[in-house]
Amino acid sequence: MKSSPLKTLAIFTLLLLCSKGWCQSDLQIIDKKVNFGYHPATNRPITNIIIHSVFNNMGGEKYDIDLVIKQFAIYRVSSHYVIARDGCIYRLTDESNVAFHAGKSKLPNGKSNINSTSIGIEILTSFDESPTDLQITALVKLVKALKKRYPIEFILRHSDIAPDRKTDPWNMDWEAFIKQVQ
Repeated sequence: MKSSPLKTLAIFTLLLLCSKGWCQSDLQIIDKKVNFGYHPATNRPITNIIIHSVFNNMGGEKYDIDLVIKQFAIYRVSSHYVIARDGCIYRLTDESNVAFHAGKSKLPNGKSNINSTSIGIEILTSFDESPTDLQITALVKLVKALKKRYPIEFILRHSDIAPDRKTDPWNMDWEAFIKQVQ
């Protein structure tokens, strides 16, 4: 059976959009594994998710994932995931590893050493821009997937755990996000 040119064009367009990260029907994660900013661990309890914001402020495109990773390398930090402006989710290190994303911080229950029990997720955004709808959609899907795998106690902002040092995630409707993941 021969396919019509219009149908072929529609299928090609859909595939192209999905490959560019504009199609968020499934949780698709792109590996961009780093060799810094974490230490290997086994059987660590994952009970927290910490949401951050980041952008490249060292010259060049501020939302270039590779430049953000270079910036992380300088500071020897990492998160588990970074969500790009188009909604693409990049995995920098495996969830089993302890990523260095929270720094000196404390949970609402008083516990510290947050890196050892948390997944860190960075959103590529800046002080003067909000996360895109595609980023929020991807973040909600990722957090829901994590909640299915782990007994998550807290989903917090970086500013919640280090209020004297941090202000991120920036320009995000936190209450709307929390409603979507509950």
